[in-house]
Amino acid sequence: MAKTNQLPTSPQEPLVLLIPGLDGSGPGHWQRRWAEEMDNAQMVDLGLWEKPHRNTWINRLNLSVQRAGRPVVLVAHSLGCLLTAWWAKFEQPAWSSPVIGALLVAPPEVDFFPRDDRLNGFAPTPSDELPFPSILVASRNDPWIGFPTARLLARQWGSQFVDAGDTGHINADSKIGSWEDGKQLLRQLAGGAASPQPAHTPLHADWSEGLEYRS
Repeated sequence: MAKTNQLPTSPQEPLVLLIPGLDGSGPGHWQRRWAEEMDNAQMVDLGLWEKPHRNTWINRLNLSVQRAGRPVVLVAHSLGCLLTAWWAKFEQPAWSSPVIGALLVAPPEVDFFPRDDRLNGFAPTPSDELPFPSILVASRNDPWIGFPTARLLARQWGSQFVDAGDTGHINADSKIGSWEDGKQLLRQLAGGAASPQPAHTPLHADWSEGLEYRS
């Protein structure tokens, strides 16, 4: 598949690091599509996909960030969101860090009755505010986390909250293709425009009528 320049690709433009969750992001997942379609996006090879190890994943993410050589936007899905929070807690990146923002999509519940035992190693959920702008996107019927818990998590992390309506775990099973609405959020982070939007403002009604910003 030919790649398209979804975002500018000059050396000063951000590198989009795609951080998968359990088992990686397979064919049909929007993260995999973004890696194929964007010249300035790449998957982070965390390894240990079937049995993730928190500290190993932190080290591998940190290596990817340090090797970027330019500004970085982190785009995490599911357990990758928890990894991002743990990376920020351990590495304590300053505002001069290469990371200029993070898009956190469908973080899972890891503290109380997690859906998969492999999540236990990422508990407890870090509650520290993230040291960079972030947007957290959550679905109302995500089987991996309750919607109120996701909203609370956004407040703890200092993230803008986006209500994605009934879109499951926001993965390949959600039938959202390349997730154009996510690309719109990514452009805001990459351009430093992650300011709160008015509530009840849908991005694309054809993706989800419930998609709206919450400050």
